[in-house]
Amino acid sequence: MLICVPEVLSKADAADFRRIMDGCAWEDGRSTAGAQSTLVKRNEQLPPDSEVARKLGGRIISALTANPRFLSAAIPLRIFPPLFNRYTAAEGHRFGIHVDNAVRGDHLTGLRIRTDLSVTLFLAEPEEYDGGELVIEDSYGSHEIKLPAGDLVLYPASSLHLVSPVTRGTRVASFFWLQSMIRDAHARSLIFDLDSAIQTLAERLGRDDPETVKLTGIYHNLIRCWAEV
Repeated sequence: MLICVPEVLSKADAADFRRIMDGCAWEDGRSTAGAQSTLVKRNEQLPPDSEVARKLGGRIISALTANPRFLSAAIPLRIFPPLFNRYTAAEGHRFGIHVDNAVRGDHLTGLRIRTDLSVTLFLAEPEEYDGGELVIEDSYGSHEIKLPAGDLVLYPASSLHLVSPVTRGTRVASFFWLQSMIRDAHARSLIFDLDSAIQTLAERLGRDDPETVKLTGIYHNLIRCWAEV
């Protein structure tokens, strides 16, 4: 399941993030890479334990927990503290094909999560840079993702993916992972489709329509069957 969520951050918030990050020192992105990823990762990131990274990450999580589409698609149980990276053309930055670690741990908080979903939140506008597409592979082929600043994409952490070389400008983004209450990806996709249909019916018929109420009950009962909390 690959789902785009628009306007998680406003344009003003995305610009504020960029202004703050522009004044920070960046480090080699390989400091948080796994053994295989280290071989193909060439970018920079904000030091994950820095005060700036933690404060900006907190702002992102606050925005996510107020976003109905994100909550419907992810059904999050635990969200890893957001990280921030940048790719510049001058340094030939890229991230070759890899798969994310199955488990991530945060030594500051002791949080450990199973990485069900990967998240990329774009903080630079597409016209600011050439290349830098997030390319995700699944059974239907390769999908190139390059979204406006403030938009994010959710995709299975189990998928092979890469960031193509940046050939002009600078690509800036936040990236992180989450553990969903619904471990099974197919079940999570069905629940998302059901919730989307319920929201459409509620707009058309009203939330007190008997069939809308019945479907809402089915939605919650399926979550009761499948949720891990």
